[in-house]
Amino acid sequence: MASVVLPFLSLITSTEVCSGEIPRLLALPKGVLKESLSLYPKPEIFNTDQGSQYTAKAHVEILKKYDIKISMDGKGRATDNICIERFWRSIKYEEIYLNEYKNIKVLRKAIENYMTKYNSKRLHSAIDYKTPNEVYYNYINNLAPKGEKKLPKAS
Repeated sequence: MASVVLPFLSLITSTEVCSGEIPRLLALPKGVLKESLSLYPKPEIFNTDQGSQYTAKAHVEILKKYDIKISMDGKGRATDNICIERFWRSIKYEEIYLNEYKNIKVLRKAIENYMTKYNSKRLHSAIDYKTPNEVYYNYINNLAPKGEKKLPKAS
């Protein structure tokens, strides 16, 4: 989840800079991380680039609190994160570059809608023509110990 934040922040325009939105938006990775940890099982490893929002003390402390291993790509290693980079290429060319957004709220809603379709409706050849949700929930359900509540099956 949180690894999706950096490209989103790269979409910020001069309008947001001038309107004072930047401080609120820079707090976004920490908020997204906290929200993700409250809604989903914690990951074993959190991989990001070395952006300041991910090396910030507050962000690192959250990962340590949940005993999540921290993995950061080496400098100049864009291919380390190829899956998420490919996702952002797709969303830019299939949604963002094709539309205009009057504000961040509208942009967020468009990204949310795209991600919902991408994860729950779109079949991906790299995962045997299944949806990412299908693969994720099947994996998580198979890990759950007996008697523990399992996550719902993907639609």
